[in-house]
Amino acid sequence: MIHAVEGDILLSRAQAIAHGVAPMDPMNQGLAKALHEKYPAMHKDFHHWCHQHHPKPGEAWLWGGPGGVRIINLLTQDGGYEHGAKPGKASVGNINHALRALRKLLDKEGIESLALPRLATGVGGLEWSDVKPLIERHLGDLDIPVYLYVTYRPEQAAEEP
Repeated sequence: MIHAVEGDILLSRAQAIAHGVAPMDPMNQGLAKALHEKYPAMHKDFHHWCHQHHPKPGEAWLWGGPGGVRIINLLTQDGGYEHGAKPGKASVGNINHALRALRKLLDKEGIESLALPRLATGVGGLEWSDVKPLIERHLGDLDIPVYLYVTYRPEQAAEEP
């Protein structure tokens, strides 16, 4: 079940946080930057994974950190492997595939709750009216709580039912 909430996703009590990135993303903007700063090992491990697997947009990668932290990196944007390449914009097709990959990952890993932002609507450049229906279609019938952070409130914990 999807619950729209307001607050700081970094304060979520969900078992996993998902966010959108590009392959080899420098994670220097938006939520990716905040996650990179809070979990620098995640950023390093993500780049290592990208170098080994050359993922394409539409894939998902789960990082597990100390204390049971789980971050799911959804490849929603095009990216480059050249040094200094900047992430491209997201596409509805990439979001669709990434959400499908997320659904499979949630089932495979037995994740019991998920927090996610308004995917790809900041740095990714998509309109929320295009993304929200995809989230509802792919995650709306899950038997776990999905906390959709629709409004960012810095340093304020959301009321997660």
